[in-house]
Amino acid sequence: MFILSTRNQMGIGLALVLLMMITRGHHFASLHSLPGASWAVFFLAGVYLRSAWPLLGFLALSWGLDFAAYTWGGTSGFCLTPAYVFLLPAYTSLWLAGRWYANQHRFTWRTLMPLSLSMIAGLTLCELFSSGGFYFFSGRFEDTTWVEFGERLITFFPMYIESFLFYAGIAIITHAAFALIRQQFNPHNTTTG
Repeated sequence: MFILSTRNQMGIGLALVLLMMITRGHHFASLHSLPGASWAVFFLAGVYLRSAWPLLGFLALSWGLDFAAYTWGGTSGFCLTPAYVFLLPAYTSLWLAGRWYANQHRFTWRTLMPLSLSMIAGLTLCELFSSGGFYFFSGRFEDTTWVEFGERLITFFPMYIESFLFYAGIAIITHAAFALIRQQFNPHNTTTG
């Protein structure tokens, strides 16, 4: 496991807040061509931010951005149904997967296995809670079936995986670069992470 200074955690937290703000859906503040980063933000917050408070902060931020986009930004309220509450366990799943990985992390190639496992578990649970909750409990679909839900998963889940891996890949490269630079300046440090 690696421990970041409070200052580094605050910097990462601020970067994640900004990333969510500029990519959350296609709201009024988003950059047109960037994929949504919310899923990656929750996972990375679990990895890098030691306190549980940021989880609550990011949940509130995502709700606030959605509310502002619907209320003042002219975004459709199609997704704002009673099923919206399923985003709480969906995003928490990603955060917990990131937290689990942070406890497994070592700066070696072997860390790719627990990283991959945590990503797969977090992404799968998040998708099941968010899409499953919306499909079965939003009231937007008549005559819901497990077969149709499976078809929808096959259609839409890969797009969420792509967006997540885009941002996670940037984070992995950045993390490795900083760790290698830190190792160059402090070669006796064996806790690089």
